[in-house]
Amino acid sequence: MATKTLKKAVKPAKEQKIEEDIAPEKYFSAVGKRKTSVAQVRIYKSHKNEPEININGREFSSYFPIVRLQDLIKVPLSMTGQGNFFSVSVKVSGGGINSQAEAIRLGISRAVVKFDETLRKSLKNLGLLTRDSRIVERKKPGLKKARRAPQWAKR
Repeated sequence: MATKTLKKAVKPAKEQKIEEDIAPEKYFSAVGKRKTSVAQVRIYKSHKNEPEININGREFSSYFPIVRLQDLIKVPLSMTGQGNFFSVSVKVSGGGINSQAEAIRLGISRAVVKFDETLRKSLKNLGLLTRDSRIVERKKPGLKKARRAPQWAKR
């Protein structure tokens, strides 16, 4: 029996013009999760003295107006002394404002570890690399909430 051989036509790759002046910025990316929030974090080397944090295309302070949440997000950068070296870009979805802030904090911590592996121990000791896996318990049939039984009436 004769076997058929399939020959794929090899087409020459199209030459693309790449401008050498504009090099893509190198970044370190990571994902952070908390409850139902998911944060995709990218950290860039900051070219300015003032690092910036953008969340879903908005400025950091307008997305999180509560100072406690702003400080929560900055913890991984300030504790490692990397605060002035990075600009952060975040896409976050799901959950509430608090769980989004904690998801961003975990994502930043993981991205900093990708940048410099020696910072892992200090972040681990602070508990910033541990994912908080607690989620809302589901509602069971016959109950008012996950565990709340209907009120019992004698008569």
